[in-house]
Amino acid sequence: MNQLTQSVEREGSSRFVFSSRGLAFLATPSVARWAPIPLRLIVGYGFMEHGFAKLSRGPEGFAAILHTIGVPAPHLMAWLTILTELIGGLAVLLGAFVPLLSLPMAAVLFVAMLTVHLPYGFSSIKLLSVTAGRAQFGPPGYELDLLYLACLAALVFGGSGPMAIDHYFRKK
Repeated sequence: MNQLTQSVEREGSSRFVFSSRGLAFLATPSVARWAPIPLRLIVGYGFMEHGFAKLSRGPEGFAAILHTIGVPAPHLMAWLTILTELIGGLAVLLGAFVPLLSLPMAAVLFVAMLTVHLPYGFSSIKLLSVTAGRAQFGPPGYELDLLYLACLAALVFGGSGPMAIDHYFRKK
């Protein structure tokens, strides 16, 4: 037990956990610097997918939903939301202007969370039934909104990582 305590004190608790499981290479700065890449991929793609879904169904349909829930200037807000999701998603994928574009993206998430998802609770998965071998789900809660917000915060405070346009401009 004495060796274990000395190892933890010498290398830090997180490095000990990695090294005790044979994953010490994950704790090295050269590997850890790549951590923002999966965040950028899933957040960027997710935002773009939601923007394309609203665009493909017609901005008028989304504006009607916004009008129903009491959002002012629903047609303008529909287009602003779609453009925020498309442009913001692409920017996050590329790692470009992430701190700046995270603000309107976070605003979209907060509005969705407070006006649509909050009444349905936290969980994003609500299994209602299984019929004919297919699962039927209820409306999602605010869990995914919080996950997206956490990922955006990690990218803003931790940086976009390598292979990011922001990283390229910082070097010059």
